[in-house]
Amino acid sequence: MTVLKSPLGARLTDDGASFGVYAPDATALWLCLFDAKGAETRVPMHGGRHGIWSANVKGVVDGQRYGLRADGPYAPALGHFFDPDKLLVDPFATRIDRQFEYHEALGAHRGAGPDTAPIMPRAVLEKPAGNTAAPTRRFKPGGLVYELNARAFTIRHVDVPPAERGTLRALAHPAIIEHFGKLGVDAVELMPIAAWIDERHLPPLGLSNAWGYNPVTLMAPDPRLAPGGIGDLAFVTRRLRSQGIAVILDLVFNHTGESDLHGPVLSLRGLANNASYRHDEHHRLVNDTGTGNTLDCQHPFVIRLVIDALRHFVLAGGVEGFRFDLATVLGRSRIGFHRNAALLHAILADPVLAGRVLVAEPWDIGPGGYQLGHFPDAFIEWNDRYRDTVRKFWRGDAHMLGALATALAGSSDVFSGTCTRSVNFIAAHDGFTLADLVSHKRKHNATNGEDNRDGHDDNHSWNNGVEGATHDPAIIAARKRDIASLLSLLFVSRGTIMLTAGDEFGRTQQGNNNAYCQDNELTWVDWTARDAELEEHAATLARIRRQWPHLGHIEFLTGDCRPGHSHRDVSWLAPDASAMTPSGWEDADAGALAMVLAHPDAPDGPRLAVLVNRHDREIAFTLPGRAGYFWRDLIGGTKHASGFDCPARTVMLIGEEG
Repeated sequence: MTVLKSPLGARLTDDGASFGVYAPDATALWLCLFDAKGAETRVPMHGGRHGIWSANVKGVVDGQRYGLRADGPYAPALGHFFDPDKLLVDPFATRIDRQFEYHEALGAHRGAGPDTAPIMPRAVLEKPAGNTAAPTRRFKPGGLVYELNARAFTIRHVDVPPAERGTLRALAHPAIIEHFGKLGVDAVELMPIAAWIDERHLPPLGLSNAWGYNPVTLMAPDPRLAPGGIGDLAFVTRRLRSQGIAVILDLVFNHTGESDLHGPVLSLRGLANNASYRHDEHHRLVNDTGTGNTLDCQHPFVIRLVIDALRHFVLAGGVEGFRFDLATVLGRSRIGFHRNAALLHAILADPVLAGRVLVAEPWDIGPGGYQLGHFPDAFIEWNDRYRDTVRKFWRGDAHMLGALATALAGSSDVFSGTCTRSVNFIAAHDGFTLADLVSHKRKHNATNGEDNRDGHDDNHSWNNGVEGATHDPAIIAARKRDIASLLSLLFVSRGTIMLTAGDEFGRTQQGNNNAYCQDNELTWVDWTARDAELEEHAATLARIRRQWPHLGHIEFLTGDCRPGHSHRDVSWLAPDASAMTPSGWEDADAGALAMVLAHPDAPDGPRLAVLVNRHDREIAFTLPGRAGYFWRDLIGGTKHASGFDCPARTVMLIGEEG
């Protein structure tokens, strides 16, 4: 663990700067300083203990651009890629001066390519933020997380100044914040902002990476999103926090853009390949991520890099937490996943990171990679079983009513204890949008250039009679009804809920369920084409979730009475108000259910009922009445003592009033 304590990266000193680089197999290392005209000065670095090279340079000031060059053995089959012609970015860089662009020369064999300095970004030396305390955590599990891509979300918003469209700073614009407030957003989850590079097959196709899940520098923001560096992120987090909204970063610590054996040499590969990436017994790169490489998250060097990156985003960027992409990798060793693995333990033990919001995507594609429900208790987890259950139920699949109730109650079949750690979602960035889910039976990814082979094939989707776009008013109405009902189910679910930007107003990607390479109008949010009725429905659901304490909790719904309460926390009722029976749950075609929630605080307080009808016909529901109370449709406004006609394929929220 010595490497964890060693000085790495660049730090300003009283008379210049000091630099530390981990390159245990290198035979020579140079610090490359660049002046304003791009002229390079090479400073030899000195090797020391534990594979760390260092240099102290006088006269260096804030804003200095620099890179690295390394020499040593060149034997890719053995994990050595040393090549002095490759300019490398410091893995601990906190800022770079330009975006990464893929060129074949970046992956050329030693001696077979040109010097890469003209096509590589330089790291920029900058002063630390100076913060020593993490911002107070405001987000609590049970809130609403709003997932968005900063570029796609703001690039077409007419109220945002043109110079800020497509950048992080646009998220602080009053019009954007107003939208967050309308939806009751508790946390904005930003898709990756760390500097990334295109996968090498994209440029020949005229495509580019739009999502950012292919990072090179793990803590330097991409200049396209943050031309002002980490300061832009800090500006946004301050503005959003002032409105009670947290910022969560989606981070990729499972692989880097250096890809497979034939990928570019940009940073880690040219300095410490064997320490940075996992290899099998034949010294082949392990590919538990599907991207060509897998970071060795149990190596002390990688742990140090990840912890430093997380601390930087908290202290300098002001974020409240993180979502970890393919998070199983973070707990992987050579023998499998462990919830107490070194990196996971280090995150939970760090004084700055302890107590942050931690969200796991609990799977990767490696052996034993599906780990939903198995992360440490401090993590909340993306719940794809919830997603698939809700989709299959609403599509009309048989024998799904019991599974739906379990999902709505917090997924106790997945998570242990008394509280759920579920992040409930029906659609996310990866897959169909909510509108496409109800408009397409199959994916339409031809424009991705892979003959429609990429993306998930089993989406549990349906099209309401016509595949894709249509002018048929009946089909359009049916799709809108489905979206509204799915949103209603999401907002009444136990646990944290996640909504992907634009799903609240019908955003489409024309059936593309893997739009990672579509940095164009296919993924850019069209604010002028919003469905105002759907958006208002989502806003109404948000108000109900805030106003009714029955929602937004994380305790499992058990069907038991809390001490001193006269009603069960949840009653599952058939449409005639009778308790659900085993035969009712097991009915293959069962699609109507009332979920009646007791007031969580007041023993005899007003109840909340959720009426679910996925059938293609209206269902008459009777609700249990009591003296002095009546039931009111919280969305439609109608009042009745006990009876409501629930339209076909509709979810109704009914509140009890005295």
